[in-house]
Amino acid sequence: MKLATLRRDGSTTAVRIAGDEAIMLGVPAVDALLADPARLAAAADLDGPRIPLADADYAPVVTWPGKIVCVGQNYLSHIKEMGREVPDYPTLFTKYPEALIGAHDDIQLPPESEKVDWECELAIVIGQPIRRATEPEAESAIAGFAVINDISMRDWQRRTLMWDQGKTWERSAPFGPWLVTPDELPGGTRPTLDVRCLVDGEVMQSDNTRDLVFDPITLVRYISTILTLKPGDVIATGTSGGVGNARKPPRYLTDGAEVITEIEHLGRCVNRAVAEEI
Repeated sequence: MKLATLRRDGSTTAVRIAGDEAIMLGVPAVDALLADPARLAAAADLDGPRIPLADADYAPVVTWPGKIVCVGQNYLSHIKEMGREVPDYPTLFTKYPEALIGAHDDIQLPPESEKVDWECELAIVIGQPIRRATEPEAESAIAGFAVINDISMRDWQRRTLMWDQGKTWERSAPFGPWLVTPDELPGGTRPTLDVRCLVDGEVMQSDNTRDLVFDPITLVRYISTILTLKPGDVIATGTSGGVGNARKPPRYLTDGAEVITEIEHLGRCVNRAVAEEI
């Protein structure tokens, strides 16, 4: 099942993707489906008004996650390009909902940063409350996966040893277009999916989620040891090699650049970087 949140008539609506149409599900966002297990289960067969997918205006697939937990240094290729050692434990930092934008929205380039970088990532979306999860519990808690671009302001990220201030700038992180349930993916809750990022048509990142150091089940178990994960919470699982900051010379996003982040079976976010007017 593929679910999305669309903007429509000044509000939002949750939909199920069916071919080239979106079927309205009678709730304002995917968030509401995740909060109601019975309604989420029924969404697979529910019919309703239909919207041509060509007319879809995507909001962030989960509009307001309670938590966005991000993982750093989690692809072997990225660890190698950054000259680091493979970690023993996941490196965690946070992002806030104000950072999220839809799959076709503009990425806001703040005037305070000159080093805005791309990071195509697999996002885990949680579908049930979970604490200190066993492996089966972690598996059942994963509602699905989506694409997220963990846009990073590298100059702010490097100001201190803590990364957060470079990772959660407002209106910077595309998230969508869909939530895809594990049953539709090769590998299920440990999916093996090709990941790519293109900037102005040039491939910058190309990898597969099998290269993850800590896979989705491991991450859900680890993070749920620390605190309860709840429906709608998001885990951004880390980026692969090919980020702009590691290039020689480094390369960053500029006003007008087109950024495409895509993951096999999960769709693509197509966004333009636009200088913020203040």
